[in-house]
Amino acid sequence: MPSLSVLPSKAPARAMVIAMLATASLLSACSKSNESASASGSSAAKSSGSTASSAASLKIGYSDWPGFVAWQVAIEKGWIKDAGLNVDFQWFDYSASLSAFAAGKLDGVLVTNGDNLVNASSGSRGIIILATDYSSGNDMIIGKKGINSLADLKGKTVAVEKGLVDHLLLNTALAKNNIAKDSITLLNAPTNEMPQVLASGKVDAVAVWQPVAGQALKAVAGSKALYTSADAPGLIYDTLAVSPSSLGQHRADWVKLSKVWDKVVHYINDPKTQPDALKIMSARVGLEPAAYAEFLNGTHLLDLEGNKGVMVKKDGLDSLYGSSYNVNKFNVDNGIYSKPVNVDSLIDPSVINAK
Repeated sequence: MPSLSVLPSKAPARAMVIAMLATASLLSACSKSNESASASGSSAAKSSGSTASSAASLKIGYSDWPGFVAWQVAIEKGWIKDAGLNVDFQWFDYSASLSAFAAGKLDGVLVTNGDNLVNASSGSRGIIILATDYSSGNDMIIGKKGINSLADLKGKTVAVEKGLVDHLLLNTALAKNNIAKDSITLLNAPTNEMPQVLASGKVDAVAVWQPVAGQALKAVAGSKALYTSADAPGLIYDTLAVSPSSLGQHRADWVKLSKVWDKVVHYINDPKTQPDALKIMSARVGLEPAAYAEFLNGTHLLDLEGNKGVMVKKDGLDSLYGSSYNVNKFNVDNGIYSKPVNVDSLIDPSVINAK
């Protein structure tokens, strides 16, 4: 991933490889082309065509992650316009969306809770008003043949891209299983090279996310997932963060949009309509619906009721606050930034709780 002023290259995020979810549509190691269905798109991003962007009251950056691509359902079904909203969803490479938000070109951006803290540490404050999902299996620690549990990793070598989200996953897995971090040796390696690293025989396990995780499992016979984000639900939240000024000026519109999101989640989760949702979402990233279903299954979408549950201020990963406190400490401990960020000031549950 290119180093950005708002996102250090070792930020704890899926930033570099979100675009790799769709390997069939991968155009470079860490980026996706900015395709457009609208003549109003710029060179930095292209409009999805959800509304007339020239008059859009809200401009939102989204990118290639199931919980973000899910908005495509609302766009193509016309639900945003039906809600009386004029919203321009702009398709980006994930990293570029954060830069555009920091530059004031967007009202909102779809971002991990950890990356939102990184942005804030650099002066780009985004107020989280909605959690789209949390990772529930798409991130994993994979052991080679003969490594059957996390306990088997004691005295072994694990490859991880240090400072990124699956470094956080590894630390969490070790702590939950009472395994000292210094009992294993870490090898720093690029996430997209993990299949080759595991196949080399130089390491005993890798920490990696989809689709690279699936590639690693296929590349190394007998390898298996030892621990996944499904074992730590809420460790990694994906969210909609908006600028303080836009939230102040357009709060009523953000409330309406949150209700559209609720409709999206129900449509995707309903067995009767999920095939249509998968068709829409997979087309956005150039995959077949069946292939995309695998990634959707590793993503726990949160409707408004689910949001009300996770936006209760408390410790623990079942709270967006608690999860963010956790990643805030991880960021400081690993030198992502030097001082803790004020987490509470970056989460506003009033939007999803509005009547």
